[in-house]
Amino acid sequence: MGNKERRGVNFKGLLKRNWLLLATVLSVLLGISLGIVVREYASLSNLHKQYFGFPGEILMRMLKLVILPLIISSMITGVAALDSEVSGRIGLRAVVYYFSTTIIAVILGIILVMTIKPGVSQTADHIDRVGTTPNVTTVDTLLDLVRNMFPENLVQACFQQYKTKRKELEPPKPSAETTTTIPPLATTIMAANITKDYKIVGTYSDGINVLGLIVFCVAFGLVIGKMGEKGRILLEFFDALNEATMKLVQIIMCYMPIGILFLIAAKIIEVEDWEIFRKMGLYMVTVLSGLAIHATICLPLIFFVIVRKNPYTFTLGMAQALVTALMISSSSATLPVTFRCAEENNRIDKRITRFVLPVGATINMDGTALYEAVAAIFIAQLNDYALDVGQIVTISITATVASIGAAGVPNAGLVTMVIVLTAVGLPANDVTLIVAVDWLLDRFRTMINVLGDAYGAGIVQKLSKRELERMDLTSDVDVANPFALEANLDDEECEKKSYVNGGFTVDKTDAISFTETSQF
Repeated sequence: MGNKERRGVNFKGLLKRNWLLLATVLSVLLGISLGIVVREYASLSNLHKQYFGFPGEILMRMLKLVILPLIISSMITGVAALDSEVSGRIGLRAVVYYFSTTIIAVILGIILVMTIKPGVSQTADHIDRVGTTPNVTTVDTLLDLVRNMFPENLVQACFQQYKTKRKELEPPKPSAETTTTIPPLATTIMAANITKDYKIVGTYSDGINVLGLIVFCVAFGLVIGKMGEKGRILLEFFDALNEATMKLVQIIMCYMPIGILFLIAAKIIEVEDWEIFRKMGLYMVTVLSGLAIHATICLPLIFFVIVRKNPYTFTLGMAQALVTALMISSSSATLPVTFRCAEENNRIDKRITRFVLPVGATINMDGTALYEAVAAIFIAQLNDYALDVGQIVTISITATVASIGAAGVPNAGLVTMVIVLTAVGLPANDVTLIVAVDWLLDRFRTMINVLGDAYGAGIVQKLSKRELERMDLTSDVDVANPFALEANLDDEECEKKSYVNGGFTVDKTDAISFTETSQF
């Protein structure tokens, strides 16, 4: 009887702890079923499809709403809580981890696409082209990335990104006198030899400039940390803002199962051409296999070697964030849920999550890098374009760099894909071949990106254990001995003092010197 009661209590406890995850998974299954039923038995107009997806749109808006206060408050408090030396080390470890896993993902993608050869048995003519190709160049896109790191207006960076495009300048027209003296043949030759000249025109496009905000918040947090007592008021404000935002996230999470149900159902109803999935089947299998291997073998192996804990238990703790990423297809919008899972389920130190996760959501794009490497070689295979070793290395480097820059560029998938294609001389127009299935693959690669961020936080916490313990020890000493903190006295002098009823009991000369130094 006792065992049955205990099992009942355990089961109730399990349900209570994981009700949100179970409700989310159930809503995904119901959403798929509802989408298929409505698609088969109801003929909805485009307007009615939009109305149908309204609850899902509200979820996306709610999640995007808390991105800005969450990133600003978490980055500033995270950096200010660490001193500049410690935050530098933690930042370096995070960046090294992100680069390493991205390179591993690219190499894995290249190995798979060269082995499976999804584009060899098909031709570009058989696959429908969808959409238009953005006109971008590698240099300009990377320069835009750097420009976005230093926004000229902080308020504008909260809702717009800077983007440049090339505008062709018209060649100067020859005067009437010169045209009469120069023979027609010479004029034709001169016209052919005139090189096109361009000027760069800057515009702003909608979307949070996350990279610019992160750079500012890191600098601002370091300054507040250096200010000591003067900066404490600001630090407490941002800490309170962070706590309040996380409370809001908990409220949003209660609505999440409903929003996800309609989000996925509406997406299934919207898809017009299911035949394209059959045509692109082998390509999709290649990408999904790469993502699965990276998520279940590569990342867990790195985590286990460094942290020496069960990586799959850690992954289970991040399940809510992974399901959310799969459904809403945005690392930044998933960030509130990622924070909650990492801190509450996996017990990662807030000083680490606040610093590492926002940076990871911006620059750590393992899934995107793998997908871009596979897509570039797939397009080469479609066009019977043989790639040499140098071009494959170029694809791997460009895919790594482009994936890091993806967050700072609107229409990230398409734009960065064009960069990779142009780097090895492949036709940029062929990026439209993979657009039709991109929305689906994008969800899976976002999930891998979020998982990589979470593992990164766990690994950085393990590597930074000594620094965090030292900081805890220092803060304990400060709290335990306020006399040392206030009067800046050495240990010997501190031992002579005693702390009584909220005031210091000292001899007369010490009391005078203490009053002068601290104005206590």
